[in-house]
Amino acid sequence: MSYNWTIKDIHTVEKAPTSPSRLQWKLSEVLYNSAACRCKVESVNPTTGEYRIVLQGTLDVDEGNTPKFNG
Repeated sequence: MSYNWTIKDIHTVEKAPTSPSRLQWKLSEVLYNSAACRCKVESVNPTTGEYRIVLQGTLDVDEGNTPKFNG
């Protein structure tokens, strides 16, 4: 399934609750449509299994400075 993302769709990854598979799809689409990205593991709690991961990136843009989404 492929979706034509707009810049406003970035905030949809925050909507909770969501299933892990739905979140994986949303994050994959954001990463696929990025020109550059990186990931940082901020914390991991081995006792509880809780983790915090931060993704940071730049959306791919065309020559007119408009986000270009590869949907």
